[in-house]
Amino acid sequence: MPATITLKPGKDQSLRRRHPWVFSGAIARMQGEVIEGEVVLVQASNGEVLGMGHYAPGSIAVRMLDFGPAAQLPDASFWEARIRNAYQLRQGLGLTGTGSTNVYRLTHAEGDGLPGLIIDVYGDVAVVQAHSAGMYKARPLIAAALQAVIPGLRAIYDKSAETVPTKAAPDAKNGYLLGESNGAEHIVQENGHPFAVDWETGQKTGFFIDQRDNRSLLARYAPGRRVLNTFCYTGGFSSYALQAGAELVHSVDSSKKAIELTERNAALTGLDNKHAAYAEDVFSFLKSSQEQYDLIVLDPPAFAKHLSARHNALMGYKRLNAAGIKQIAPGGLLFTFSCSQVVSAELFEGAVLAAAIEAGRPARILHRLTQPADHPVSLFHPEGEYLKGLVLAVE
Repeated sequence: MPATITLKPGKDQSLRRRHPWVFSGAIARMQGEVIEGEVVLVQASNGEVLGMGHYAPGSIAVRMLDFGPAAQLPDASFWEARIRNAYQLRQGLGLTGTGSTNVYRLTHAEGDGLPGLIIDVYGDVAVVQAHSAGMYKARPLIAAALQAVIPGLRAIYDKSAETVPTKAAPDAKNGYLLGESNGAEHIVQENGHPFAVDWETGQKTGFFIDQRDNRSLLARYAPGRRVLNTFCYTGGFSSYALQAGAELVHSVDSSKKAIELTERNAALTGLDNKHAAYAEDVFSFLKSSQEQYDLIVLDPPAFAKHLSARHNALMGYKRLNAAGIKQIAPGGLLFTFSCSQVVSAELFEGAVLAAAIEAGRPARILHRLTQPADHPVSLFHPEGEYLKGLVLAVE
């Protein structure tokens, strides 16, 4: 029998609305041995069972796995059912088994009823990242479920060492749960565009899958334009722009490793004669560049990961967008993004508005952008909608 957490009176309403987080301030008492990463039973103040979830010390004390009095301990069948449900959704989206795309997100944490678990698929390899101690401890069952659900899976790579809480897994190391590296360069296809992916040493799981739809949109506008892709990482927007017929594409990132991957991906297009990459600070590049671009992409890493940093993040977005708007040619297009979860779409749009005022350039919103369908947002957990973007026509 798992340990039991009893909530304070009136603190059960969010769980009854199926929000998957229990905050530490809502807890009245804990009974039994409560261990980080273990499953706990959560009940209302009157003893009514509300569900089960993974416990962790900290602000978010429980991440719920199942709701209601019929909730069961997560066994092998639980993991297989959840992952199969996620896989079937991606099948319906046309992302599995298609020749033009073989890279997609299989589980998006709370969006797929698996808080703390990210799984990305690259061809015949699944890359797992556990963001909680509970998911980290469940990796053997998760790996078994992946093998049962995904046909032709060659390898499973665990990349949780950077994401699992250090105190919960101080000796965590990345490595293969199934198979091994075959030593070959890993080339995947996204909408027919080839990309070299390094899930072992690259950022996140190796590729920013969440910009797939937005890269396709950029390709519609790129023909004949001079394109600047900032914070380019592995050059996703750059490759799309090149293959869409951009006049030239410049890619900028402060990471030399990212620039090397960008150059490799540009070479895969066969159009790298129109491409140049710069390992520089983006702000410094924008300040010193003499080129006027017709299309600029501003896709920075998260400026704020906690509410305490939100104000500074908004100032950062204002500064960055003002620099981009000042640099863009008249009639140009600005693709600007925020992936800071604590910055809402409204706040981000306000920061961009302030940037346009500072730059003294009229601008119109052509598109409001978000994450693709393989990064679903639970209706009960709106916090899962982290990516927001705007396409502006700048006069």
